[in-house]
Amino acid sequence: MPELGLLLIAELLALGVVGGFLAGLLGVGGGMMMVPFLTAIISHRGVPLAMAVKMAIATSMATILFTSLSSLRAHHRLGAVRWDLVRGLTPGIVIGGLASGAGAFAMLKGQGLALFFGLFIGWSALNMFRNRKPRPGRDMPGLAGQTAAGATVGFLSGLLGAGGAFMSVPFMVWCNVPIRHAVGTSAAMGFPIAVAATAGYIVSGWGLPPALPGAAGYLYLPALVVIAAASVSMAPLGARVAQGMDTVKLKRLFACLLLGLATYMLHRGLTG
Repeated sequence: MPELGLLLIAELLALGVVGGFLAGLLGVGGGMMMVPFLTAIISHRGVPLAMAVKMAIATSMATILFTSLSSLRAHHRLGAVRWDLVRGLTPGIVIGGLASGAGAFAMLKGQGLALFFGLFIGWSALNMFRNRKPRPGRDMPGLAGQTAAGATVGFLSGLLGAGGAFMSVPFMVWCNVPIRHAVGTSAAMGFPIAVAATAGYIVSGWGLPPALPGAAGYLYLPALVVIAAASVSMAPLGARVAQGMDTVKLKRLFACLLLGLATYMLHRGLTG
C-alpha cells in the first residue's frame, strides 16, 4: 500500500465515518453518498473524470463486501432475513452484477455514468423526501421471476456502485413481503451483489495502468481499506442511535444532501 498524504487519509476517513453512520442510522448511504465524494477526491488528484467516476463506483461497491457482512449478521440475529428469497434472487443478482461490472461498465463512458448516476440518485432522493412507500400489490413471483428481478437489481447496482436496497426493498414490499423482512433480506443480498460486481470490475479493468498509486484497474485500494474500516466501525453506532428515533425528518435531510450530490454529478457529466 503506497504512502498516503494526511489530507487524503482525513478525507477518506470522514467519508467512511459519515457513510457508515448514515447506513446504520437510516438504512441508506453507501454508493449514493460515496460515489460523488470519491469522484471529487480522485479527480482532484489529476485523474480524468471518465476514469475517476469509474474508480469511484467500483471502489464504493467493493466497500460493501465488508459493510454488508456486518449488516447481514445483525438482521439474521433478529430473524429478519428471508433466506428462501435470498436463494431465489441471488442467481440473477450474480448474473446481472457480472454482466454489468465486466461488460456495460467498461463500455460506457465515464461522463455517461456520471449523468446516469446523477439522474438516478436525484429520483431516489425525491422519493425519499416524500417518504413514498410502495403499496403491496401481489405475491413474490416464482423462480424465473425472482431470477429476472435479481438480474435487474444486480445490473443496476453494478452501474451505480450501490448495494441494491434502493430497488430490492420496494420490489419485495410491493410483493407483500413485510418491510422488516424486505430490509433484512436486502441486507443479505448486498454481499453477493458486491462480490459479482467487484469481480466484474476486476475483469474489465485488468491490465489498465494505475491512475493513482495503489490503484488496481478501477479499484482504488487505499480508499477501499480506509473507508471500509471506518464504515464498518460506525454502522453499529448509527443503528443504536436510530433505536426509538423518528428518522423521517433525518431521511428528508439526507434526501436534500443527495439532491445536491445529484446536481454535482449531473454538472460533472455535462461539463466533463
